Amino acid sequence: MGRIFDPVSLRLFIAVCEERNIARAAAREALVASAVSKRMAMLEADVGTPLLVRGRRGIEPTPAGETLLRRAREMLSLMARAHAELSEFQGGVVGNVRIVASVSALASGLPGDVACFLEAHPRLRVSLTERVGTEVVREVREGTADLGVVWDEVNTGQLVAQHYRHDRLGVLMPHDHPLAPQASVSLLETLAHPAVSVAPGGLLDGLLRRHAALAGATWMPRLEVASFEAAEHIVHAGLGLAIVPIGVTGDAAGALVCRPLSEDWAHRRLVVVSRTDDWLPAPARALRDHLLPRT
Repeated sequence: MGRIFDPVSLRLFIAVCEERNIARAAAREALVASAVSKRMAMLEADVGTPLLVRGRRGIEPTPAGETLLRRAREMLSLMARAHAELSEFQGGVVGNVRIVASVSALASGLPGDVACFLEAHPRLRVSLTERVGTEVVREVREGTADLGVVWDEVNTGQLVAQHYRHDRLGVLMPHDHPLAPQASVSLLETLAHPAVSVAPGGLLDGLLRRHAALAGATWMPRLEVASFEAAEHIVHAGLGLAIVPIGVTGDAAGALVCRPLSEDWAHRRLVVVSRTDDWLPAPARALRDHLLPRT
């Protein structure tokens, strides 16, 4: 049974489950596929029950495999934490931290805050990946990410959620748009004009559709784009207005204005989500504490 808890085999097992393919898992871990297959066979032999099965979407874990996948993530996370805490004795924060964040969080100053932290801790490595809100929570919960930054509208379950920043939604439009002279704009007023949706299917898109429906109307954007930067280009081209967090777009030419939405729900709260400190490596705790507002 000793090889079950070999960290290399556990890491390879996680890779196979996530990639759903031996070849892709091998490429991800810089190994040949035959070596990964052999490791998986040894793992199943030691456990005494099948862990993987080929399904319609590729390789999938069996019920026993799902249990091992969950525990493997926990064990590797615990080992990483132990290594990070021991490294603190060498002086300074050392290790790796993975952050997943929503597009709104990335556009609202998170990269700059992380960069500031890294200036003080140059031996720390941080990866910062964009995910939709529900994926942020899932990856933190499963231990594939240390920290998540997301709008608090997302159900964070049993995770620890701590206030990070506030933002407010506004209407981005050209200076000569009919709504531009107003100090603020309601969602209903925007519905009479062509619009562009950012990250369709995401939290912001869902929020706008929900509040339009509550007002007896329908949010029907003309175009859909994946980022706020792309939305700014669309608005510049005169193809429609966009509802975005105020301050996330540049507009160096000064051709656009962003008027705040007048509704109370347009004020939003971003949170840092993590597992409890018992499961959080020391470098991740240090970075999380840096992101939290000073009291």
